[in-house]
Amino acid sequence: MTNLLETLEDWAAGLLGQLEPASRNKLARSIGQALRRSQQQRIIAQRNPDGSKYAPRKQRNLREKKGRVKRKVQMFQKLRTAKFLKVQGDGNAISIGFTGRVARIAKVHQYGLKDRAELGAPNVKYERREMLGLTDADLDLIRDGLLTHLVG
Repeated sequence: MTNLLETLEDWAAGLLGQLEPASRNKLARSIGQALRRSQQQRIIAQRNPDGSKYAPRKQRNLREKKGRVKRKVQMFQKLRTAKFLKVQGDGNAISIGFTGRVARIAKVHQYGLKDRAELGAPNVKYERREMLGLTDADLDLIRDGLLTHLVG
């Protein structure tokens, strides 16, 4: 994957060098927003960049109130919103990542680290759920966005 990204970067370097700074900034913002939408769709589908499903949540078998209907809630429902999943792009780089306190939550899930669910709770090892990552389709999206910008 990194080899493909490096190849794309080498290919695009010459083309990007010919663009004016304002045009590069506009291109970076548009590609960044398209990549954020792609990442959001992958989080909605609950898929890792390699196409595998996220590890399921651990089920707690606690006694609930009688008659209560418990619905399955999708993981990372709020994290995938534009409020938390930010895009920064300038003429030199595009970065997509989480901001604020949720960045720590995202990091724990991204790398499968240990964390406490709440203050005073025991440490828990979380399963690896890669929220951010480039797929082959994302690399195609970057290439197509660059070509569209250069032609248009």
